[in-house]
Amino acid sequence: MPKTQTSQEAKHALPDLKDESRVVIEGVQPQVDGGAFPAKRALGERAVVSANIHADGHNILAAILSYRKLGEKNWRETAMILQEPGLDLFVGEFEPAELGTYEFTICAWIDFYANWSRDTAKKLVVGQEIGLEIKEGIVLLQEAAQAAAADEAAVLNKFAGQLQSSDLLTVLQNDTLFALMRRFGKRGRVRELETTWQILVEAPRALYGAWYELFPRSLGPNPSLHGTFGDLINHLPYVAEMGFDVLYLPPIHPIGKTNRKGPNNSLSSSPSDPGSPWAIGSAEGGHKSVNPLLGTIEDFRALGKAAADYSIDIAIDIAFQCSPDHPYVKEHPEWFFRRLDGTIRCAENPPKRYEDIYPFDFECEQWPSLWKEMTDIFIFWADHGVKIFRVDNPHTKPYSFWQHLIKEVRVKHPDTVFLAEAFARPKVMTHLAKVGFSQSYTYFTWRNNKEELTQYFSELYHTDISEYLRPNLFANTPDILPDILQYGGRSAFMLRAGLAATLGASYGIYGPLFELCVSDALPNSEDYQDSEKYQLRSWNLDDPYSIRDFIARLNRIRRQNLALQSNRNLKFLTIENRDMLAYMKSTDDGTNIVLVVVNLDPYHTQSGFLHIPTWLLGVDHTYQVHDLISGVRYFWNGDSNFISLDPYVSPVHVFKLLRKVKTERDFDYFV
Repeated sequence: MPKTQTSQEAKHALPDLKDESRVVIEGVQPQVDGGAFPAKRALGERAVVSANIHADGHNILAAILSYRKLGEKNWRETAMILQEPGLDLFVGEFEPAELGTYEFTICAWIDFYANWSRDTAKKLVVGQEIGLEIKEGIVLLQEAAQAAAADEAAVLNKFAGQLQSSDLLTVLQNDTLFALMRRFGKRGRVRELETTWQILVEAPRALYGAWYELFPRSLGPNPSLHGTFGDLINHLPYVAEMGFDVLYLPPIHPIGKTNRKGPNNSLSSSPSDPGSPWAIGSAEGGHKSVNPLLGTIEDFRALGKAAADYSIDIAIDIAFQCSPDHPYVKEHPEWFFRRLDGTIRCAENPPKRYEDIYPFDFECEQWPSLWKEMTDIFIFWADHGVKIFRVDNPHTKPYSFWQHLIKEVRVKHPDTVFLAEAFARPKVMTHLAKVGFSQSYTYFTWRNNKEELTQYFSELYHTDISEYLRPNLFANTPDILPDILQYGGRSAFMLRAGLAATLGASYGIYGPLFELCVSDALPNSEDYQDSEKYQLRSWNLDDPYSIRDFIARLNRIRRQNLALQSNRNLKFLTIENRDMLAYMKSTDDGTNIVLVVVNLDPYHTQSGFLHIPTWLLGVDHTYQVHDLISGVRYFWNGDSNFISLDPYVSPVHVFKLLRKVKTERDFDYFV
């Protein structure tokens, strides 16, 4: 029998060095809550992985990033490169080819060949004797050749023979040899992480898009007639001309009559009042039905096909609540909250009461059947062509419910995008993103001054939040007409559109109220006067006060400049005026650089000196920029240039950096 160690002997026992690696791997990114949730990327985005990898002494290390789609048997590998030697920061990347969840891990080791090559080159340069080192190198290459395939082995053996040549330094610096030795060379004791981390790869629309929200019922031929899906199809050219990618519709389901709200959310309504679309359900059906005043399911599918012809995606609102007339109330009364007298409790946010809707009890005894039905609602609409959902008030439902539902929907429809309408506390908002929501509404709607905007977007884009929360910057909504739009006039709408469209890869407006600069609110409120939530409205889309042309220009700029289709590339710039905000975005390769300057004061002209280190732009002392809003080109000199913005002309500059190129005719021009 083996001798049993005493506790004192165990305390002083030597470690087993047989398989112990001297390499340490720590600070792996991206990871969310230690790997409890996946980080997120959109299809087409690179997945960049970093870690601090080090060992004792001055050894050169090698590291490999291994990745695969979840469920695949084989791992794929790519080398990690030492990017910041002083921080021992290694970086590797891969570009996911499919939607779904990928997993990755890291291994690292002391690179015998790299250390031998470095030290041998140093000795060679100063004329030291290296005969023994050459023999050691030949052994290293021959051992690697034994592990390689025939063609690669032949190359390695050829290099082994060249180690005794007079041009040894050139051989030591050969990139092909280095790459082969990284793959097949002796690795020694490898540090292999047992942990894997995940990255969820979603549809491109989860990252980038311009959203336009409207009430189709307000598109009727006159103010007294309810609009239809057919009217909305006729309206598509208007939306397309402004350059929007997503057309988002409030709930399209039948609307209850019991306790129906009247104009401005009044408790009394007339037979002609259409009610709130969020009071879902009537004798005509529930969440899987269409309001017959809008049309039929077939009409809705026709809308989707017509929108696709304009490269517009249809998004619909899903609100998990019911009118008292909803079929669920009779068929499944067990799904709702009951009061002591046996009646179903209406929705409340004391002192506010929503008499026209009943909330679900997601923790009722019959919760499995409720959760399944709610999941089936999303799948039903996804089967009918809807792949983008704006979810109403998700923060009032259990996190575990959303995590389950989103996972189940994506099994059948992996390209589904979920937008969380959660103007909630920061931790609630971020946790909804962790459990699966693709995008989230944000506090941008109320961030107005330079300090607020700089601090907020630095938090969104340059902390770990950026790994899992994607903002969608709505400038207004049917529920929110912020103060700056109530009092700032037309220029306020322009500057907020400029900020939203350039700060965020995804942004949205509620129209046509936004482009028409509608600013009428109920007293001491952010609610619109005569809100479309409760009544039909009619709009003069040709009003000369409209900023639709300005919005169209912004959306065209977004489509033509890849730098504006990302978030984490935002860099704030210094401009000497507290009422002006300046920032830049650029593509990874630096071929597209966009500089934005916004006058945050909707009433007065503001000016200041914009400071841009030319090294950051990679340009000479004199360079040219093109204002994509006005079309004017400017020659700038050095790091400091004067900017002036009149809000009544345009409160926004969107500059594209123009680079000088040489043509076949041997003259320069800027692109």
